[in-house]
Amino acid sequence: MARDQLQVLNALDVAKTQWYHFTAIIIAGMGFFTDAYDLFCISLVTKLLGRIYYHIPGSNKPGTLPPNVAAAVNGVAFCGTLAGQLFFGWLGDKLGRKKVYGMTLMVMVLCSVASGLSFGHEPKAVMATLCFFRFWLGFGIGGDYPLSATIMSEYANKKTRGAFVSAVFAMQGFGIMAGGIFAIIISSAFEAKFPAPAYADDALGSTVPQADLVWRIILMVGALPAAMTYYSRSKMPETARYTALVAKDAKQAASDMSKVLQMEIEPEQQKVEEISKEKSKAFSLFSKEFMSRHGLHLLGTTSTWFLLDIAFYSQNLFQKDIFSAIGWIPPAQTMNAIQEVFKIARAQTLIALCSTVPGYWFTVAFIDVIGRFAIQMMGFFFMTVFMFALAIPYNHWTHKENRIGFVIMYSLTFFFANFGPNATTFVVPAEIFPARFRSTCHGISAASGKLGAMVGAFGFLYLAQSPDKNKTDAGYPPGIGVRNSLIVLGVVNFLGILFTFLVPESKGKSLEEMSGENEDNESSNNDSRTVPIV
Repeated sequence: MARDQLQVLNALDVAKTQWYHFTAIIIAGMGFFTDAYDLFCISLVTKLLGRIYYHIPGSNKPGTLPPNVAAAVNGVAFCGTLAGQLFFGWLGDKLGRKKVYGMTLMVMVLCSVASGLSFGHEPKAVMATLCFFRFWLGFGIGGDYPLSATIMSEYANKKTRGAFVSAVFAMQGFGIMAGGIFAIIISSAFEAKFPAPAYADDALGSTVPQADLVWRIILMVGALPAAMTYYSRSKMPETARYTALVAKDAKQAASDMSKVLQMEIEPEQQKVEEISKEKSKAFSLFSKEFMSRHGLHLLGTTSTWFLLDIAFYSQNLFQKDIFSAIGWIPPAQTMNAIQEVFKIARAQTLIALCSTVPGYWFTVAFIDVIGRFAIQMMGFFFMTVFMFALAIPYNHWTHKENRIGFVIMYSLTFFFANFGPNATTFVVPAEIFPARFRSTCHGISAASGKLGAMVGAFGFLYLAQSPDKNKTDAGYPPGIGVRNSLIVLGVVNFLGILFTFLVPESKGKSLEEMSGENEDNESSNNDSRTVPIV
């Protein structure tokens, strides 16, 4: 049987949407804005790094990063993010959300600046330094995932919680767009100040010495939005759910939320102590009791995030073909180094504007109307349909006259990823676990996603190579080809549909109702149904 909710938590659950909700979205969202800028801006400058540091005299094509270096530069931040999600997720439950939140931001600011610095001028030294700082930048970014989601879910009311948490995540779209827009501005300014011939006309002269500053400035500017929110994060009070349910300090929780909600809240220390004494609430993470109550839910959140990110991060396989096909990026030898940065940035910004950003905000608009489960199922379903529609008649799409159709199908796949599991896999783990494990379990789910991202970004880079060893990209072994890779991705998305049945619907319910924390001793959390009842 459910017991009465603590007054301070009930006040948060039923609070009308107020200014502090929007303040929390902006503070947490700016972290995600920075995360996206920092993670995705590297793709804007990898071609430039190849031209500057791996130029081959006499070659008819500009220098490119060798496969192992390209994988390291692009992938090392993912490794750092995975480690950061696990470590800071665990720390957020041990020390409190607020304390750890400031730490992640400082790591991000310092490592963004350091990413643009390098020791020596030799390619090996520059790449090693870049990879070192990108790993630690990823480590800080990783901490932002569980902490931002947990803080926002613990501050929100139960009626619009899904929209608030997904609005924080949706700031990613603006971060990707901002990276592209800033790169357009910088490359335009450098191109106007330091004009250079195309590579085909003058191989050496096409990369001006000042181009070395372009990539450094683009990477270092990622520190600015994070630094701007540091003061606001330090002034944010600890969440009432952590203070009351984990730190067991009802007085402090009531005092903090009285200021936030601008109402009188009675501290219920005795009730908090009663809750903490209950043996049914004393189980540890991964104990038998935890696994019987939340094991399937954790399997659901980790598996769906893992499967989604395999498909989501495989998009870079096709991006270069799509951009070339629709004429957004001409052949590399027809441009100088800075022009190439401009064209890549313009293409990424257009994709973000047309496909990425709208998908996120559709989720924000509808998540508390139709629920997490319906959006996730719909997203995986349409991703499966579009992947198979691209794969089965793949030869049809390769003809020049059909390429626009390919681009539309491709864009719809990623629209439904964002108006679908890309947002819901972030929201749900912050809602369904007990307060003392919430940040840890979100970190575990997010880390599983990053593991999928590595499979998607790098596994498929090798897998999608032509089976004919004469047609593979330089340095890559033969693979199974793009068509078969798309079929595998379709199967991955279908598995996402199946594993979504393990994830409970949390629309309109309090966090304690979902986690079973307001159940009496004898009750358990067995009524958190996985499939919503209409």
